[in-house]
Amino acid sequence: MISSITLRVNYSETDQMGVVYHANYLIWFDRARTELMRETGVTYKELEQQGVYLAVSEVDVRFRAAARYDDLVRVRCWVREVASRRVTFGYAVDRTATGDLLATGVTSLVSLTHQHTLTRLPAHVLDLLEATPDPVRL
Repeated sequence: MISSITLRVNYSETDQMGVVYHANYLIWFDRARTELMRETGVTYKELEQQGVYLAVSEVDVRFRAAARYDDLVRVRCWVREVASRRVTFGYAVDRTATGDLLATGVTSLVSLTHQHTLTRLPAHVLDLLEATPDPVRL
């Protein structure tokens, strides 16, 4: 499964050069990941109620072209790898008008208890999160 969201770049997301500030891509990744989880049948809220937090442990972003104020961008998200205590997601951000690839990324999240110790992902979550081949070169 590959999930996608479409966003319009807000003025507040840009820097003095009119380019999206790099840290905003992490926010976009989070939003896309949240929607992917929801579409697969599990939400962060449900996980937390079951005693599990997913905490970002690694981030990698490759910027390819600038996103600018008022651009419509599509952020795609998919599961790259699932392990007993970690899930890795891939991302691709493109300009919807042209399809130009703007950025790619990867995040790894670890499963933690409310006491912040490592724990296994619940079995039903492992069943829902299936790895998908990368649709773009990361």
